[in-house]
Formats: sequence, structure tokens, C-alpha cells
Amino acid sequence: MSMQTSVARALGADDVSKHEPVVRANGKRTAAFFDMDHTLLQLDTGVSWMQFLRRRRELSLYRLAETLTWSLQYKLAILDIEALASKLSTRIRGDSELALIRKHRVWFEAIARPAIAPKGIDAIAGHRKRGDMIVLCTGATQFPANDLARALDIEHVLSSRLEVVDGTFTGRVATYCFGKHKLARTEEFAEANNVDLDCSSFYSDSYNDLPLMNRVGTAVAINPDARLRRHAARRGWRIERWR
Repeated sequence: MSMQTSVARALGADDVSKHEPVVRANGKRTAAFFDMDHTLLQLDTGVSWMQFLRRRRELSLYRLAETLTWSLQYKLAILDIEALASKLSTRIRGDSELALIRKHRVWFEAIARPAIAPKGIDAIAGHRKRGDMIVLCTGATQFPANDLARALDIEHVLSSRLEVVDGTFTGRVATYCFGKHKLARTEEFAEANNVDLDCSSFYSDSYNDLPLMNRVGTAVAINPDARLRRHAARRGWRIERWR
């Protein structure tokens, strides 16, 4: 067993509960995919994390301002997310995965857990009752994603993943999970788990998630940005406010 796997298991990084999904008449399963930021969580995890580091005096004011600028660009769907992710990953090259996991737990319990959307909890419960698989599907890294999955007892997590070798960050992104990458990861998951995407649902707030929203049978716009709101209205998708 690798050190990376040992650390993850020791801290429950990929520990999820088992709920038996229902197999439909066509022999396939259905799933409900949920985005994280401004959907299941009523905050931007990237900005919140940087603000947390700033309060701990671990981040300069300049770096925080950078983050706020990138967040605005993301909302406007004009950000090169892949290039940014690659750039940011280099900043933690050589850092300890274990140390980051522990720090993320502090952030999650103090800031993110209180920001979980009650209506998101209700939606998950409704899909579970119908026998759907529950999947957290986010462009964020494995650290906030795994913390939220554990808190909400979500069985499956699709996220961007930072590369770790022998318990240390390499400075590279192992897997992307946003835009076209999120669609590709979801299609791979569906193929591996016998999921019928045409009968499945995806909840998201972002125009950047259109590739996956257009692929599933039911797309739901949650707290949508302006561009997604217009697109959802044209497509006749449900638009909900989870506050």
C-alpha cells in the first residue's frame, strides 16, 4: 500500500457509506450528480480557503486579491481553469499531504460545514429514497470534496485531484474535473457503474458546467450565475434557490 493510500485511509479521505442503488427496468441505474460550490455549499470553497489562510497569516494580501479576481473571472466563464489549476498546484510542491488534510479539516468544520445548504440535504434525501446513486461532482480538489462527502454521507466523489507521491505533493494535477473534463469523468463513471445518464440528474450553479448539464436527462440550475440562468430558462430547466 502506498503512503498516499495509507494517509487517505487513516484520515478517512475516501471513506463513504454504502447505499444500495436501485436497478431500473432497463437494467441500468440512475444517479444524481451534485456540484459543490454555491450548490451543496453556500460558498466558494477556493475563496473561502484562501480567506482562511489569510486569517492564519499564511497568505499575503496580494495572493488573496488574486483569488478574488480569479473567482470573478470564473463566474463570467472567461477563466482558463486548467492553466490556473496547473499554476496553483506548483505552489504546494513538496508540501505534506497529511498536513494539508488536517488543515482542511479545521477549515471545513469551522467554515464549510455551517454553509451546507439545507435544501441540498433534502434533495439528496429525495434521490436516495428513489434509489438513485449519489455523486458529488466538483472541479475542486479531493480535499474539500472528500470532507463534504463524508459530512453528507455521499457514496461517490468525482473531483480534481492533486498528484501525491510518498505523501508529498508533486506540484502537478493528476486529474481535472471541470467543464469538458467533468463530462468525461462522469461518462467514465457511468460506464463503470452501469448508470443511465439520460435518466439521471445534475445540479449546478455554473455556466461552466454546461457540457454535463446538457448530457444528463434532468439538469437543475441552483443559484445560477446570469449566463446559466438565461440558458436554463431557454431550455426549460428547473431553477432553484438553495439558501
